[in-house]
Amino acid sequence: MGRLFGTDGVRGVAGRDLTGRLAMDLSVAAARVLGEAGAFEGHRPVAVVGRDPRASGEFLEAAVVAGLAGAGVDVLRLGVLPTPAVAYLTHTLDADLGVMLSASHNPAPDNGIKFFDRSGHKLADEIEDSIEAHLGEDWDAPTGAAVGRVRDAYGAVEQYVAHLLSTVPVSLDGLRVVVDCAHGAASSVAPETLRRAGAEVITIGNAPDGLNINAGCGSTHLEALREEVVRQGADAGIAHDGDADRCLAVTAGGEVVDGDQIMAILALELRETGRLAQDTVVATVMSNLGFKIALREAGIAMVETAVGDRYVLEAMKAGGYTFGGEQSGHVIMLDHATTGDGVLTGLHLLAAMARRGRKLDELAQVMHRLPQVLINVRGVDKARAKTSPELAAAIAEAETGLGDGGRVLIRPSGTEPMVRVMVEAPTPDQAQSVAERLVEVVRTL
Repeated sequence: MGRLFGTDGVRGVAGRDLTGRLAMDLSVAAARVLGEAGAFEGHRPVAVVGRDPRASGEFLEAAVVAGLAGAGVDVLRLGVLPTPAVAYLTHTLDADLGVMLSASHNPAPDNGIKFFDRSGHKLADEIEDSIEAHLGEDWDAPTGAAVGRVRDAYGAVEQYVAHLLSTVPVSLDGLRVVVDCAHGAASSVAPETLRRAGAEVITIGNAPDGLNINAGCGSTHLEALREEVVRQGADAGIAHDGDADRCLAVTAGGEVVDGDQIMAILALELRETGRLAQDTVVATVMSNLGFKIALREAGIAMVETAVGDRYVLEAMKAGGYTFGGEQSGHVIMLDHATTGDGVLTGLHLLAAMARRGRKLDELAQVMHRLPQVLINVRGVDKARAKTSPELAAAIAEAETGLGDGGRVLIRPSGTEPMVRVMVEAPTPDQAQSVAERLVEVVRTL
């Protein structure tokens, strides 16, 4: 059996892979592991629990709360709010543990559980491994006054919104913005925050019913946002995913601005205002080659990591850097947050437009994206993809053909059952052709 925890918590189809029993057992094991590690020493432990609006989040929240309270942990239920809000409130409310129920950009049948330590950071791999090792073990559960108490703290989200607004250096007055909330966790928070920052806000994807999260909307489906921005004559569009830890954007003309472009814009903005630590950005191997070239030409260094925001964050903390992220729009601004925050990212992108008095398409010209093709191949052996000599030979041949003008990256997904094939090349046709040849090899594994 593989490791239960992936790159972003435990995920699966709710009710089948991620059951109420597993959610409860994970919560009990997390409380035990942290307690044995001394995290609760000298005080009664407290946890905060939040979720996105998926229907399955209702029973999974009940299971998590039951597990924590049964393990002697007091629980504050935060309700529906973004993942970065849970991370922020874990620290702000002086909790010992934060729990978020979400499968991010995945479809509604999926769900996930991720844990945060008292500082608002995701748990280290070794702690997750220890939690997994303690699953289902017999133990002496607390009784009587030692059991945890449960109360609601839905109003705590206002502290998160106030924090976001405190980070914005200029008013967004005069900007007309469309925000797509993916029928997710930011359906209330994102529009409210942007309005209070001064923007005129038009909202789509803000009517969650528990089943429509990410369905044809949000950061993974930008068509509706592109159309609405143009129709409304807006200055920009902002798209979040289901738990709002991501942000992608759309120009007034309906062109997509991806995470690499957003990071390039914000990196230059931070450096220009003296806030880019060591003039360095941390990004993953998935970032477009054009992003690396743009940073190099601007005199900004880049530290490259494996895919996954946890690895970006690890490199940032190890090197003393404060800015990094992923092409997917998961941007980490350590001066203001402990994890990727889509609402925060959108605010600062719009603030760059307001401060400079420039349109988003003008700012995005800081980098030229090389044509990139990404194909997700399902139903293949992810482990074999890592070790196959046939695939290694095919990759080497493709890289030789591309030379310095492109690159190849093939990697198993850390959160979904698939292998991702990514090719960058000087032209779209060349990128597509090379990617399709490699996909055929992957499918034979």
